[in-house]
Amino acid sequence: MSLTMLFATLTALGVLITVHEFGHFWVARRCGVRVLTFSIGFGPTLVRWRDKLGTQYQIAALPLGGYVKMLDSREGSVDAAEYAQSFDHKSLGQRAAIVAAGPAINFAFAVLMYFVLALVGRDVVAPILGEIEPGSAAERAGLSAGLEVVSVNGRATSGWQDVGLYILGDAGETQGVEIGVKRPGESVQSLRTLDVSGLSGELINPLAQLGITPWAPRVDPIVRETVPNSPAAEAGLQAGDQITRIDGRLIDGWMDLVDTVSAAPGQTLRVEWLRGNDRIERDLTPAPSDDDPSVGRIGIYPQATPIPDDYLRTERSGFVGAIGQGFVRTWEMSAFTVEALFKMITGVLSPANLSGPISIAKVATASAESGLLPYLGFLALLSVSLGVLNLMPIPILDGGHLLWYAIEAVTGRPVPEHIQAMGMRVGMTLVMGLMVVAFYNDLT
Repeated sequence: MSLTMLFATLTALGVLITVHEFGHFWVARRCGVRVLTFSIGFGPTLVRWRDKLGTQYQIAALPLGGYVKMLDSREGSVDAAEYAQSFDHKSLGQRAAIVAAGPAINFAFAVLMYFVLALVGRDVVAPILGEIEPGSAAERAGLSAGLEVVSVNGRATSGWQDVGLYILGDAGETQGVEIGVKRPGESVQSLRTLDVSGLSGELINPLAQLGITPWAPRVDPIVRETVPNSPAAEAGLQAGDQITRIDGRLIDGWMDLVDTVSAAPGQTLRVEWLRGNDRIERDLTPAPSDDDPSVGRIGIYPQATPIPDDYLRTERSGFVGAIGQGFVRTWEMSAFTVEALFKMITGVLSPANLSGPISIAKVATASAESGLLPYLGFLALLSVSLGVLNLMPIPILDGGHLLWYAIEAVTGRPVPEHIQAMGMRVGMTLVMGLMVVAFYNDLT
């Protein structure tokens, strides 16, 4: 694991776990509950300290969660003088508020992140169609290269993230999705009906399943920079060199170069490049990628290719508008997450879409390397996912506790301890099962 991946992942998990547990902690303190421990992580304690109220704060070795331990007579003896400070002696409303505060602050954190993103603003590449696969759903819908997607089912789209989100919302459905398109620079729009019923349960590159390739500027195979001690550096490649042939075959653009190198880990290739007017030929052996040994890498970066102004869209809001965007985007992502979970449960989507810590680490790294704003967007999305998952009515999760409190509110008495204990065992089994599936998906 690289230092960037380690830092980006631990920062993301640390921030979101702290935010979640702080929600429980803050409301518990407001309700007069004595907090014994505030822990970030599980397992052996690495660092600990206490405040003047006796709460122990600690950072543990396994950063895959955290907890707030409160005074509770069900978990040990409590002096009569401290009953008023124990969690189980608080009113039903106070207990529910303490439990709900964790997911609630996750949603509040997401609103804050999306507010910052909307206020700062950014330029995004317009969702302009590239090549359309013959015979695909996109071709049957009348989509063609060069058209800009301006709406999906009546919702405006400024970038491919919007297009993907809105289309995925209808994954597995039989009805068509209304796609609004126009030519870049023109105002006349038309509607196309895109059949999404053919989307498979595994949503890996769903746009490709529909025959859609996003437009991207052509990138020539010109080296911007070489990685020190890489196969490219050892072969003598330098900034400004243009790779023209590999094993005698003409290289048509950067992606052709990437595909050729990726398919040949450990294989010696004859590479030809231009340096000014000089033509150079050398043998070069792609090294297996650290992430995937079946993929070859030679250690070079491409030169940046400017994107035409007509193909850029600016997303920026004023202060009040950014607040609204924070709530709207958080709601959209929450609804999408809930819908995706429901479709997995009902079999419309495959459980292969569940991701675990390895996938989180990869996305955290990629977003961090892309800049601060993409990383904040990743934190917002992960915070929404954490909030939604914790509200699932599974005993052991916050949603499971809220389920017990809802039953208590209806019946007028707490759910019997033995039923709660049985529910905890069932909940633990379900959660462990989900973790196993997520780890399996990561590894495969």
